[in-house]
Amino acid sequence: MGFDILHTEGQRQYLESLGLATFGVAKPPVESITGLSPTISLDQYLTNSSPRSTVGTSTEVYTYLRILFARLGHRPCSACGQNVPPAFDPANAEWADDPGPASGTAAADALPEETFPCPHCGAPIPEINMAHFSFNKPEGACPTCTGLGVVQEANIKLLVDEAKSIRDGAVLSWDDFYINHYGGTLLTAAAHCGIPFELDLPLKEYTLPQRDLLLYGVESPRFRRHFPDVEPPARVKDGRFEGVATALLRRYSDRIQDADYRDKMSEYLVSQTCPDCDGTRLRPESRAVTVAGQTIIPLTRLPLTELGDWLRDLPAALSADEMIVAEPVLDDLNERVARLVQVGAGYLTLERTSPTLSAGEAQRLRLAALLGSGLSGLLYVFDEPTIGTHQRDTRRLITVLRRLRDLGNTVLVIEHDLEMVAAADTVIDFGPGAGKHGGEVVAAGTLAEIVEQSGSLTADYLANRVSIPIPQQRRAPGDACLTIHGARENNLKNLTVRFPLGLLIAVTGVSGSGKSSLLFDILDTAVRQHLTKANDEPGEHDAIDGLEHLDKIVTIDQEHIRRMPRSNAATYTDTFTPIRKAFAETPEAKQQGYTTRHFSFNVPGGRCERCQGAGVLTVNMQFMPDVEVRCPACHGRRFTRETLAIKYREHDIAQVLEMTVAEALALFKDVPAAQSRLQVLSDVGLGYLQLGQPATTLSGGEAQRVKLSKELGRRVSGHTLYLLDEPTTGLHLADTARLLGVLQRLVEAGNTVIVVEHNLELVKVADWVIDLGPEGGAAGGWLIAEGTPEQVAQVAESYTGQYLQEIL
Repeated sequence: MGFDILHTEGQRQYLESLGLATFGVAKPPVESITGLSPTISLDQYLTNSSPRSTVGTSTEVYTYLRILFARLGHRPCSACGQNVPPAFDPANAEWADDPGPASGTAAADALPEETFPCPHCGAPIPEINMAHFSFNKPEGACPTCTGLGVVQEANIKLLVDEAKSIRDGAVLSWDDFYINHYGGTLLTAAAHCGIPFELDLPLKEYTLPQRDLLLYGVESPRFRRHFPDVEPPARVKDGRFEGVATALLRRYSDRIQDADYRDKMSEYLVSQTCPDCDGTRLRPESRAVTVAGQTIIPLTRLPLTELGDWLRDLPAALSADEMIVAEPVLDDLNERVARLVQVGAGYLTLERTSPTLSAGEAQRLRLAALLGSGLSGLLYVFDEPTIGTHQRDTRRLITVLRRLRDLGNTVLVIEHDLEMVAAADTVIDFGPGAGKHGGEVVAAGTLAEIVEQSGSLTADYLANRVSIPIPQQRRAPGDACLTIHGARENNLKNLTVRFPLGLLIAVTGVSGSGKSSLLFDILDTAVRQHLTKANDEPGEHDAIDGLEHLDKIVTIDQEHIRRMPRSNAATYTDTFTPIRKAFAETPEAKQQGYTTRHFSFNVPGGRCERCQGAGVLTVNMQFMPDVEVRCPACHGRRFTRETLAIKYREHDIAQVLEMTVAEALALFKDVPAAQSRLQVLSDVGLGYLQLGQPATTLSGGEAQRVKLSKELGRRVSGHTLYLLDEPTTGLHLADTARLLGVLQRLVEAGNTVIVVEHNLELVKVADWVIDLGPEGGAAGGWLIAEGTPEQVAQVAESYTGQYLQEIL
């Protein structure tokens, strides 16, 4: 209703009223809509995955900072090293008494265009502009990393075995021929530089120059730093050796356009902070420019709250002339930063890259932009704006949405959070069930009105007629535990944190408090490294005790499933594989020589080739939206007549795809592999979902549960660690209750489940809570409270504890 009908039709009618073409916007299936305003929507999905996009660039705060530094920047003169003020500064009107040999009118007249003379020595000083502070433009970008802040380096661990000598195969890609060929070149190169070199010595015993020669070659800066006065040999026979790591990077660069080769070689590469710009992305000249004694780099690393403080204090440090230039820029900057803080993004920094933002964080940045527009008469459609938001910030968010309403707009919020629902002026509840069992308005009105109406599950939860019960007895922690010592990744403050095993553990705290750094950057990566010898290095910490208690790890993050038209719940969870196998094992299929391939709509064999298993044909309507029509060959059934003649318990494969999960559970009760996967789908509340329903038509909550069921359905035998990042995202409280049942069964089976969660309905039933904070960003990263929910509720400094106290 919110997106497919109201937003789409509002957008279409607005474009039409402007006389613009609306061929690309399909009219939604609705008889009529009256009183519809132009619409703006914010959904759950991130749209910017570019590593060149940051919080600063996407909010334009960094753009205004660039203007400030381009207009007011002071920098050292490249000739005399003294401070050079901006071109308009009175200090540039005349030079010092003894400006040096480059002084005089003639020297000034000879200066190149777009320069002005240094007030101290008269040397030409080039003008600077905004581009010099942009890491996306050649004028400002670090030439080594081209403004990315990171460079690709060879993963030395995968190239050489430090315990072996070169003759024994230390270089893993060299056979006997290459050992003999390159070994001689290495010896010649070493003799050229006057250092000893042995092919029979283990690499771990090499000196730094010997190691740099082998890995990086005679022409590399890393090796030449040892012998700056020695000219490297020009020919191979004289000792010109490229280096093992350097050769790998060259081959990767040469074939960067070859996707298969690139993917293969990327296994041997790691991203490292750029050694020249130290991750700042900018040229040295740009990094040297200051405003009020501050360069632009530290400002991009400040939380937005602290950046706001610096901006407010800046006028006191500027001259009257500088304030004339700075005032309009500062007005815009202060307003933008204040809006970002207001929507709960004050802990973010300008240098934070867009791909690392959670869905909730990205949505808050866009909400701040909407606040600044000042538009009225619009219909705003928000898809679960409380995603990733702590209860403390939910109330702040409600205030922001009311401000949008008070500007003369209509705000439509698709939401499951009861506090947000209760704050609405009007509530419209759809149901009574989901999928084909829903689609009706079961309650509508003010909060007071709907709690009196029957037939609404949401109203039952709002009126406390139904609730998720608090456990009468929680599991007590035993002796076995995981303990992280000295966690210092990102904003973590050298924490020691204990995770009792065999419990349901909730890790809580306001956004940016360090939850993901602790759980995913450190714990997840360290456990994988321990169990599978993975190459990724865990976040900064001293040690982790208790890893020997674990046999397996399953991680479920916030990454959305790929919404492809050919993907559905059955294929994504791999439920369709045992179903196809069951069809292939029927006597009729064996008689025809059919295999599982014949029951797939994704590969040739048994599918309809007219529509290639899609069941529909797409008709190109030129400037109008494409139209899908039922395939005339298979009549929308996806498979050939011969394939559909094969039946499993009187059902063909097309009929199975039209079944709901609940119906398929009954049909395939004798196929354990399918039964177990279908059962998990049912357990997380997707019993109504059609197996063949395209992933493109799934709601956010449905997609989240399909993903959960895939991971939770994996076969385990106890001693498994489950890490879940906000698993209740997109779930109604009734679905949250079902999910809790699944998680509790995993714990009962001897596993450990750790969830990062803001939803207090889940937190209150956890056996153990670990609360980080107190704030986000630099003001976070401390262990505020740990223990049972009741114990955490008694800690006054814990925001989570304060809200737990209200519901326990």
